Amino acid sequence: MPRMIFINLPVTDLKRATAFYEAVGAVRNPQFSDDTASCMVFSETIYAMLTTHDKFRQFTPKPIADAKSTNQALFCLSADSRAEVDDIVGRAKAAGGVADPSPIDEYAFMYGRSFEDPDGHMWGVNWMDLAAFAAQSEMANA
Repeated sequence: MPRMIFINLPVTDLKRATAFYEAVGAVRNPQFSDDTASCMVFSETIYAMLTTHDKFRQFTPKPIADAKSTNQALFCLSADSRAEVDDIVGRAKAAGGVADPSPIDEYAFMYGRSFEDPDGHMWGVNWMDLAAFAAQSEMANA
């Protein structure tokens, strides 16, 4: 079984956050969702658990950071093409997020952009041409 990742994010408005993540391509799994949490599925191995602040506090005694003014983590999703990177960031902006709060990464082998969700959580979206990256690495090591 492939290793899975579950990202837990505290959100101030669960309905708004759920709609936002649906807009960028995640699907809500009702089996693991209720009025305190939404399980958002990006792929068979990537899940974001959106939780109300009260629910999130059940898992940690530490204060919840305000992601609009502090940053503890950056999350990144892969994309199949440059166009998909642009599409995901565009949908994030249309759904109330901030497009490109970080500089755009543009290299011969990689293209990446970012978005911020309505609660301030930062996400990157990257496409990489693995063949071009391997060729560039071989030339650098020659």
